[in-house]
Amino acid sequence: MKNSKWILSAIVALAATACAPTASQLKQAIEKDPSIVFVAIEKDPEKFIEVVNKAAQEAQRKAQQKAQEDESKSREEEFKNPLKPEINESRILFGKKDAPVTIVEYSDFQCPFCGRAFGTVKQLESEYKDQIRIIFKNMPLDFHPMAMPAAKYFEAITHQGMDKAQKFHDYVFSHQAELNVKKDALLKEAAKKAGADMKKLEKDLNDPSIMAEINKDIDEAKKFNITGTPGFIINGVSLRGAYPIEEFKSIIDRQLKDSKK
Repeated sequence: MKNSKWILSAIVALAATACAPTASQLKQAIEKDPSIVFVAIEKDPEKFIEVVNKAAQEAQRKAQQKAQEDESKSREEEFKNPLKPEINESRILFGKKDAPVTIVEYSDFQCPFCGRAFGTVKQLESEYKDQIRIIFKNMPLDFHPMAMPAAKYFEAITHQGMDKAQKFHDYVFSHQAELNVKKDALLKEAAKKAGADMKKLEKDLNDPSIMAEINKDIDEAKKFNITGTPGFIINGVSLRGAYPIEEFKSIIDRQLKDSKK
């Protein structure tokens, strides 16, 4: 300890003169005797914590800035070379069929972030009306126990018409907190509210094509590196997460503008 204090004193003395220690000299001194750091912490622990917090905040700021720059570059690349999810007109579609902007949504009925995104999408539908259409695809996550049953209900109800499927979709997301408690009872309640034929629904739930469709959606999402929910592809441009509505609008507005050129 005495040796470390001597080295620390020498560094401090050097810093007080016209010739300050270089980063290399400090690094060498600490590598030679790491206890120097502990001596400095003991001398002024509050200052040490302040410095560490500032360093952590700066590192976080730089990481966020880099992530934003990387995302911006990636987005520009997707505007030039759009992603191409499968657009099957027989799948559930909310909105006008010939809308200029197609939003493919990969979602989980039990995911709280998807619940937040539900409100955003509803607002987009209200503002853009016939200019956008939404194709809803299922991506139930393993750690949400009611996500897969809800996805199966949804796909089975699509066999009875898009209008009923959308009513079921909206009801479940509007009562998402109850899904965690009521579970299957909430799904049956949503199906009845949507006007579904319950006998046909019960039969269709066991149709192998239901699981095949869900697995197909999951595989497609993974192909586009969408590993969490919600995920969106807006005319080929991706948004991964429950972003503020402004992010959606910036992409939609640019695509609408480009479509008029």
